[in-house]
Amino acid sequence: MRTSNPNSPHIRGRWRRIGSAAVGATALVVAGLGTAAHASADTATSHKVSAKTIATQVAKAHVQYEKACAATPKKGYAACNALRVTGGTTAFMEKQAALKGIAPKTVKPNAASDSPTGYGPSDIQSAYGLTDAASSNGSGETVAIVDAYDDPNAEADLATYRSQYGLSDCTSDNGCFTKVGQTGSTTSLPSADSGWAGEISLDLDMVSATCPNCNILLVEAKSASDANLGTAVNEAVKLGAKFVSNSYGGSESSSDTSYDSKYYNHPGVAITASAGDEAYGAEYPAGSRYVTAVGGTALKTSSNSRGWTESVWKTSSTEGTGSGCSAYDAKPSWQTDSGCAKRMIADVSAVADPATGVSVYDSYGSDGTGWNTYGGTSASSPIIASVYALAGTPGSSDYPAQYPYAAAGTSALNDVTSGNNGTCSTSYFCTAKSGYDGPTGWGTPEGTSAFSAG
Repeated sequence: MRTSNPNSPHIRGRWRRIGSAAVGATALVVAGLGTAAHASADTATSHKVSAKTIATQVAKAHVQYEKACAATPKKGYAACNALRVTGGTTAFMEKQAALKGIAPKTVKPNAASDSPTGYGPSDIQSAYGLTDAASSNGSGETVAIVDAYDDPNAEADLATYRSQYGLSDCTSDNGCFTKVGQTGSTTSLPSADSGWAGEISLDLDMVSATCPNCNILLVEAKSASDANLGTAVNEAVKLGAKFVSNSYGGSESSSDTSYDSKYYNHPGVAITASAGDEAYGAEYPAGSRYVTAVGGTALKTSSNSRGWTESVWKTSSTEGTGSGCSAYDAKPSWQTDSGCAKRMIADVSAVADPATGVSVYDSYGSDGTGWNTYGGTSASSPIIASVYALAGTPGSSDYPAQYPYAAAGTSALNDVTSGNNGTCSTSYFCTAKSGYDGPTGWGTPEGTSAFSAG
């Protein structure tokens, strides 16, 4: 899944199977579904379908997916951390089918659906205790999305997504949505790229899902080089964004500390970065001491009091959330784990597993245009940036990555305690446990208080 060409087109036909995507009868019972109820009137099935039957159907339809944009390119360039589902049955489809008492439909390979097949705004807000905050907070705040290349359909696709879920218009006409190049120009934009367009749609839709009242600033770098993406981060801050999401990453290098000072050192701004999608191992800019490194989880409905349960996202030994001890970046003062002398990844986490992925509308992809389900830590980064926005403007001299550490061990975070993203010599670097661990940090949001200066 790696290529040396930063402008490589969308990688096609290279699927990955998620072995854990099948939900057995036990999981359905846990979710309070047991033997399914009568099917709804709009289905052809009118008899009861047992949880065992549904589980059998699901077991035959493992999720398949592919990298949304070019895989990690040559040194000095970054890849997006988005994965698009191309076939199988997602957790959302299983949930909806079980509620209706029918066997779930499947997404067909390389074919988008005419309706959402992944989690939407109400799911994200419910899972992370944001329903009240999302309805009342975020007005006047701007979340910036930094990506490479241009998505010419970004505004139109955003409108389709928001209309589907009953969210207010967010357009350039009403000032809610702005798209610029890395120099701030609204007319001089980079060349279009169908792979990165999917990443852009994912980012924009996750801001909308998490913080519907927020303004959105899309800053498009002219290439996926670390320097151009970093320049786009600086431009986002220059234009006034207090929340900046970066859903890309690449291998660490000795240059990272200089990139820190050039591009990511912005006190008073919450900068998030995805931890990566290649399982255990550290990436940059997630390794920067100035950003909030965001890991990824698998998110499923549950009969517990929260209504949801999460575990570390791991598809295979080479695919899952990133984590690890940086080889180069210094440890920030607020990070106190003892096993890593330098910067430890991650700080917090959110949903990223494609099997439990989110719905995205994209009409500029090289195939599968329309409604798709996406995963990857490209989903979790803009979700967390938007939670920061719901929590309010950071302190002017603060590095907001420290905020969740002040709330560690409290009900403001959902502690993720199961799963791993690989093997490692220091257990918590790759294995979830009670309290802090590498793959999920201190956990996922339960409301906004862990992300506020207060």
